Amino acid sequence: MLIIDSKDCENIDKALKKYKKKFEKARILLQLRTRQSFTKPSVKRRTQVLKAVYKQQLASGKLDN
Repeated sequence: MLIIDSKDCENIDKALKKYKKKFEKARILLQLRTRQSFTKPSVKRRTQVLKAVYKQQLASGKLDN
């Protein structure tokens, strides 16, 4: 749960902006999306390896876009 300390004289727009920033930093929406479906650990590892290979190919210039 996110708690935003707001002063009495503070504008509601400023408080809302603080809340949105804190919400983005906490990555709550990202966690909710990942928890919607279960992915097996082997599938997670496979995707990580494929991403790493792709990044290496981009860095070395072997992959043409």
